[in-house]
Amino acid sequence: MRITFRVALACLLALGLDATVEAGESQKHRVTKLNHDYTAAYTLQRVSVRAGCFPTKLKAILAHIAVETKRKPIITSGHRPHSGTSQHSHCYAADIRVPGVSEKRVLAAAATAPGIGGIGRYCNGLVHVDIGPKRTWTHCKRR
Repeated sequence: MRITFRVALACLLALGLDATVEAGESQKHRVTKLNHDYTAAYTLQRVSVRAGCFPTKLKAILAHIAVETKRKPIITSGHRPHSGTSQHSHCYAADIRVPGVSEKRVLAAAATAPGIGGIGRYCNGLVHVDIGPKRTWTHCKRR
């Protein structure tokens, strides 16, 4: 009885391995698109900053800025659901700063990012990037 069981188990294992090899060979010719994880390209200023809903296109823009400036951008503001018609309300925008990098250099890196929409400059050194329509602006509040 034991010998029969062992032989049957050996046959099942051999069939399973053979099927795995055949499946592996058929998958060699299949082209798969890899999804990159861009979250390592930026950090959040605070735990409360919402960035989990960022689309891949926005993450790629932030990764591009990180590569161009050789520093990780810090997201100071991400998704703000109650911000009216702002791109932040749709989770399509991020306000960033890049420590040790001039604002001018961050703006230049953002301008060359593929898929960039809006680029905004705030007088406190923050830079706004989004995937909406192409536009630029400077916003300084007077006190």
